[in-house]
Amino acid sequence: MKAITRTDYGPPDVLELTEVAMPAPKDDEVLIRTRAAALNALDWHFMRGEPFFIRLMIGGLFKPKDTRLGVDVAGRVEAVGGNVKRFKPGDEVFGACRGAFAQYACAAADRLALKPANVSFEDAAAVPVAAITALQGLRDKGRIKAGQKVLVDGASGGVGTFAIQIAKSFGAEVTAVCSTRNVETARSIGADHVIDYTRENFTRRPERYDLILGANAYHSTLDYRRALSDDGIFVGAGGGSYSVPSLLLGVLFQSFLSLIGRRKLRGVMAKINKEDLECLKDLLAAETIVPVIDRRYRLAEVPEALRYLEEGHARGKIVITMEDRGEA
Repeated sequence: MKAITRTDYGPPDVLELTEVAMPAPKDDEVLIRTRAAALNALDWHFMRGEPFFIRLMIGGLFKPKDTRLGVDVAGRVEAVGGNVKRFKPGDEVFGACRGAFAQYACAAADRLALKPANVSFEDAAAVPVAAITALQGLRDKGRIKAGQKVLVDGASGGVGTFAIQIAKSFGAEVTAVCSTRNVETARSIGADHVIDYTRENFTRRPERYDLILGANAYHSTLDYRRALSDDGIFVGAGGGSYSVPSLLLGVLFQSFLSLIGRRKLRGVMAKINKEDLECLKDLLAAETIVPVIDRRYRLAEVPEALRYLEEGHARGKIVITMEDRGEA
């Protein structure tokens, strides 16, 4: 089968489309024939091995032990492991896997859900990491409630576009922060108010918010804290500096500020699980959330797709598709 592989850390140039052996599912896994995959910032961090501590997470200080990339996946079940009861061959599924940028991939059964029949493979593949980050950030870390004033900073990216729609599903009044070119997109997916960050800084406005989800976290911790209501919560979901010292200092500073006042500052990293995938499946089926897809690429074009992702201007998600493209 064909897969995107690499033998070194580095820029997209290290990636190649190669022939590799078909993976075999373990007892608790499912083998998926990939119909679509999607990119996340996580993918280019893994590709480059940056920041350096990422290499400790994935194994391989100097060279990657796992030569394949890609997490978000949607496709059809080809085979199941001996312990898998939830799925059978022929089922259409979406979720998270190992090596999604390939014609076939294996995934743990508890990191998958059935794809709604009214949702395309491309839309389903766009969901897992970004939408779960938004869901867990708003619901678990932010404790979102109906009627709250919620601001999404970085509202035009993968996490941000899902956060707008998920916050609306909870009954919140949503303000989106994005650039001029993305104002209409933010409104079209449900934002009640839109702030163009090229024209004004929301942290300097008099408005205060019960919950802020920073999908890019470009502002300082103190700026976000200032924009919160007295009992408000800020949840960071990415962005900022990625050096180890600055990350540790940032976490300590946020923890300290949370201790000395009622305003809370937290971070979120997606934890893929079947319960939240089932929740998102229902929201997809009801069209309560509709993925925003910026660009589509073929499997062989993954390096080009990652170059575009690294530019930081993607609107919503970038999808890798193999439907009717001759690669499946």
